[in-house]
This record gives sequence, structure tokens and C-alpha cells, in this order.
Amino acid sequence: MFSCFFCFFALFLAAGELVPEGQLSMADSTPKSVKKPRWTSLEIGLITIVCLLFIVIVALIILFATQNSGESMDPVAPFSAARLLENMDSKVDPCNNFYEYACGGWLKKNIIPETSSRYSTFDILRHELAVELKGVLERQDSSSSSALIKARTLYKSCTNESLIEQRGGMPLLTVLPDVLEWPIATDNWDTNYGSKWRAEDAIARLNEKYGKPVLINYFISTDDRDSNSHIIHVSPPSLSQTHVCDAYEQFMTDVAKLIRADRGLEVNESLIKEEIGRIISLEQDIANATDTSEDRNNPVLLYNKMDLGDMNLNFTLDFLLNWTHFTNKIMETVNITVSEKEDVIVYAPNYLRKLNSILAKYTIRDIHNYMVWRFVMSMVGGLSKAYRDTRKPLQKAIYGTTSEAAVWQQCANFVNSNMEYAVGRLYVEEAFSKDSKNMMEEMISEIREVFISNLDHLSWMDDETRMSAAEKARAIQERIGYSENIMDDKYLNQEYQELNYNADEYFENILQTSEMAQKKRLKKLRLNVNKDEWITGAAVVNAFYSASRNQIVFPAGILQPPFFDKGQARSLNYGGIGMVIGHEITHGFDDSGRNYDKDGDLKDWWTPSSTQEFQELSKCIVNQYGSFSWDLANGQNLNGNLTLGENIADNGGIRQSYQAYQNYVKKHGPEKPLPGIDLNHEQLFFLNFAQIWCGTYRPENAVNSIKTDDHSPGEFRVLGSLQNFPEFAKAFNCKPQNAMVPKKTCRVW
Repeated sequence: MFSCFFCFFALFLAAGELVPEGQLSMADSTPKSVKKPRWTSLEIGLITIVCLLFIVIVALIILFATQNSGESMDPVAPFSAARLLENMDSKVDPCNNFYEYACGGWLKKNIIPETSSRYSTFDILRHELAVELKGVLERQDSSSSSALIKARTLYKSCTNESLIEQRGGMPLLTVLPDVLEWPIATDNWDTNYGSKWRAEDAIARLNEKYGKPVLINYFISTDDRDSNSHIIHVSPPSLSQTHVCDAYEQFMTDVAKLIRADRGLEVNESLIKEEIGRIISLEQDIANATDTSEDRNNPVLLYNKMDLGDMNLNFTLDFLLNWTHFTNKIMETVNITVSEKEDVIVYAPNYLRKLNSILAKYTIRDIHNYMVWRFVMSMVGGLSKAYRDTRKPLQKAIYGTTSEAAVWQQCANFVNSNMEYAVGRLYVEEAFSKDSKNMMEEMISEIREVFISNLDHLSWMDDETRMSAAEKARAIQERIGYSENIMDDKYLNQEYQELNYNADEYFENILQTSEMAQKKRLKKLRLNVNKDEWITGAAVVNAFYSASRNQIVFPAGILQPPFFDKGQARSLNYGGIGMVIGHEITHGFDDSGRNYDKDGDLKDWWTPSSTQEFQELSKCIVNQYGSFSWDLANGQNLNGNLTLGENIADNGGIRQSYQAYQNYVKKHGPEKPLPGIDLNHEQLFFLNFAQIWCGTYRPENAVNSIKTDDHSPGEFRVLGSLQNFPEFAKAFNCKPQNAMVPKKTCRVW
């Protein structure tokens, strides 16, 4: 299991897979802005250029004024000051609403592009990163690495719009027989396929070749109780956004009609919708049988270990007669054979117990319709515009978007997601300064020591648990920037040796990529976990904590302003990347991470009394964040249980980083004031922290994120954590009657 600082998923990948969109934890506290007319990408780009010019002009004015005064100054300082000034609204009282104070200027100047469900500091950095990737992927050079050539070939095939358009839906139609067809989109399915249909064979085929879990999510991952080993896992599948049924039904209907028309078959919309109604009904029944998001976040409850023989005895399914046969059907693709003695972790026994009664209500045609739809839905993005456009009503219903990002941007992100080591190499060579690593190592060491020191002041924790917590904190390994392996051509070429891309066959390249990735995952069953392997690529604007590795990761993509710059004031670095470091360290001790020991094994190292105290203190945070009402989500309250882990990490991160900065000042002396901005460095620390969360949502996505995102919106990440931290009130001379100084505060770490 791993946690990310800023959870992001693309709604429709270049391959077209429908997954929850990146719950970018940002919010706009001024809902009036969403009523403004939609702005084109060109207009957004022009506004961005104007804003950058404004920052440069302000910076030059500050620089000129400072030089005339005879002061020496860091050359980065004027640009930092200009950015901070432009984003803030100094007319707002910081003690009443610090988010509005820090981000008011940003919110007034930035409009959500029509291609996005939200717009934020993170989105701007990710767009800039995508521009860098576009440059390196389009560059023609005689690379010695076949892996880099393959990355550029995949990108070229993705951006070949005219050829993709010319091929229409043909690539998908060619593949459908391999998954026993989509009944709704062909004739005589019952005769040609239904008579010999066997559920475990159909499910296994979609899983082992196309990496698509349906009805049952079968995968290989780390054994939570033995983090050096891999083991088979069985869990419920991921589900679609069935709360927007009309748009979802229309999406499915339009795709089915297109396929039938392309095949020259009769298109009877009433019959199509009748079948689709049963597919949606089945999917809703499956959704109702799965555990809640909060339950799925408890690794102790999820862990149910047994062998395949036990599964055959305890979880007999009418449609899946033998778990050993099913497993071998999947594993034979990588030449692995299992017996009934093979161990499995069942993440959701209750789901498996309910599945029989659910599927008994449906025909095998209904079940296969649902299964293959999940595959078809994931592949629409690799087809012509007519197919891709079928997604628009659903995108609008869930996220409020009316158009898609530029093709080059979708393709750069797709290649980065699927060839992350190769693309990471290109990005690092182009845009990353190796000088950042030493300063990051220094900051991580300082913040880790603050966390350990603070344990001595936690009255709720007994000495035995305190000692184990300190051991775990000291054992946390850090990964900064990128893996050195990606700079080795031999390693990189071997990583992608099974791929053989064709620049004229984007759809087939997608299938190749999925098959290679799935085989790589399946092969791990007989391999030990390589804890030196990075869990992410380098070209990523995010940070991560892996519980099974007890590892924190800071990719090259996040090591840039406003988070980090070797030349900017330390107060800004600590308020930016420093808070992120503390956040990731604290994930090792949140409601989920605390269940893993220093070696990454699921093990209870807590005394019962400390566990009880932790749970009581966590309830305070659940209630605090659960009381926040979000205007953009029609006034709905946040889900304090769903967001608990991230909220604990935010609160711990800001406290540890601030204390580490104070230690830095004691050791090195006060920093010079930033020119042109009348704030001391303690205040600048909090200001930069808040400004990394400047952002706004479309209302549709705000409503969706409350249901699905385990991060609080950015507005409340700022307000919640600072309301709980007395040093913030001290820095801004806030009084007890101010909104940022509530009567009751919460603290765990």
C-alpha cells in the first residue's frame, strides 16, 4: 500500500480508460467564478503569459529598488516575492480566512480551462512538465537506447491523428472476438459463443492478456505480513460512476451503436437500451456488494490469507467452479503453475459471498455484456474521434468538462504513465538539477529528527510504543529525484525489451503495453520484492509513501518552485517541500500506515492503551474535517473518515516542517527579508504552504471528489491544519475570537 501527497488520476487516459479523475485536493471558495463564460485554451495561455510577465515586471521593480538601497540579495528573491504577492489578497484578514488571504489573488486571476475539471498550482506545474515532455519526445536524435526510441515511437503513434481517424473503430472490432465478443454489438452471440461460454475462462482472458479485472480483481502484489514476498490477491473490481446513470447509459449506447453500424448490422436502439439497462443494474448490484472506502482503508480487516484449496471450499461460485483452474488460466501466460496449496489473500470475503446471489439474477449474456463493456470502455480513447466523443456527456456529468486536452498533452501523459523510466530519463536529462539532492537529504534528516523528538512530548503514547515509533521513523528510506538505473542504457533497454511498437498502430501499441505490464506483474509471483525498485517515475509532480517498503519518494517533477528551489528562501522551501516531507513521514503513522512496522510488515507494534488513545485523537480530526461545508459541492460536508489519513499527514507535516525551520534559523541565523513584501519569514513559511494549494474546482467534480477522494480539498487542507497549529496564530498575532483560532483544536502527532 502507498499514499500520495496529491492524488491524481486521469479521467480518460489516452487509451480511454475510465477511472476516477484526479482528485486534486484544491478548492475554490468563490463559486461565482464558475458562472463565467468558458475560456479557450488560447485565452488561458495568453492570460498565463500576461501573469508571468507581471511577475517578471514586479520582480524587476523590486530588484531595482533593492539595488538602489545598497542591499545585497539572492537573485531568486525578487521572483519569489513577486509570485507570493501576485497570488495573495492582502485585503483579507489572515486570521479570519488564511486560504483567502494566501490565494485570493490567484483565484481572481485564474479561470478553469474548458479541458479541466479543476485548475490549481499542481495543474500548472503538470502542464509545464507535459510541455517539457512534448519537447523531448518530439526531438529527433540518434539515441543509443532502444527504450528511448520506443518511447518516441509510442508518442508518434498517439499523435498521428489522421491515421487514427482513418482507421475508425476497426482496431477494436478486430480484437473483440479474442474476448468472446461483446454480445450487444454482434448478432448470434448466444449460438456462436454463449453455448461454450465459461466464466472463469472469460474473466481470466481479460485479466491475463489485457490487464482488465472484471467481477473479480486478481493481481500479484506484496504480502502485507511478509513484505519481501509477493502473493496472489483477490478483491472486488474497480467500478464506474454509476451515480450519473443517464450519461453513463448514453455513453454505452453510443459506443454499441457505432460498433454495430461499423459492422453493417441493424441498429435497434430500443433493444440496445434494454440490454444496457441490465448491464447497469448488474454494475449497481456489484457496487452495493462492495465495502465502503473507509473499510477498504483498514489493512488489518482486508488481510484474509488462505490457500486455493480453502477458497474452493469456502468461496464456491456457481459461475467459477474451481479457483485453482481459474488461477492457472491466468498464470499460464507467464509459465507459472499453481496447486491448491498456493496461498492467496482475499481482500473482500463478504463480496465473494454475495456474488453468487447477485449473478443468479442475470443471464450469461448479461454477465458477458458487462465484462466486455468494461474492456471496451477502457479502449475507446485509442480510436477515432467519433468513438472518443461518446465519452463527452459522461465527462461533463462527472467533472463538468466540455472538451479534452490537446492531443500532444494526452499523448505525453500516456507515454509517461506507461514508460515512466524511459520518459523519466528524458526529463531528468532535460530539466532536473542534480544539485537538489543534497539539500533534500539535509531537510529530510532534519524533519525526521523533529518527528522523533516530538514523540517524547506526546503524553498519550506509552514508552513501549514510543520506542517502536522512533525505530520505524529512523528506518524510513528516502528516494530523491530519480533512480540511477534509468541512466543505464542496458537496464532501460531490458525493461522494455518485449515491446515492439509501430508508429502506424497506436491501438495495437496500447494493447502491447497493457500485455507487457500485466506479464511483468504476474511474473513477480515467484520473485522476491525488490525494495530498491522505485514505485514511481521521475517525471511526476507528486510525492509518495510506501507502507510495505517504509519508504518516502520525492520524484524530480515535484522538486521545483513553489515547492523547492535551491536558491529560494529556506522559509519557502520548508513551507513547500518541507511540509511535503513531513506529510509523507507522517503517513507511516496515520490510521493505515501505523499498522506496518519498520520493515514494512503488517504487524501490531502498538500497546492496546496507545491504540485506544490514537483512535480517540483521530476522532477529533474526523469530526473537525467532517464539519467543513464546501460551497462548490452544493454545501455538502467533507467525509472526515474517508480523508482521515491525509488529514493526519497534513497536520503532522506542517508542524514538523515549521519546527525544523526554526531549528535551521537557530543554527544558521535569521534569513534576510524578502524584498517588497512586508512579511517576516515565519509568515512567509505559512504563506508558501498555503499557496501550493491554490486552486478551483468545477461543481460537478467537487461533488464527485467528496464521494471518492481521500484527500480534503486544498482550501480545507490549509484551514484545518493551520487552525490546529498554535504557531500559525502566533506568527500572525491572531486573537481567540478569530476564525483561525478555534476553541477546540486537534493533534495526533
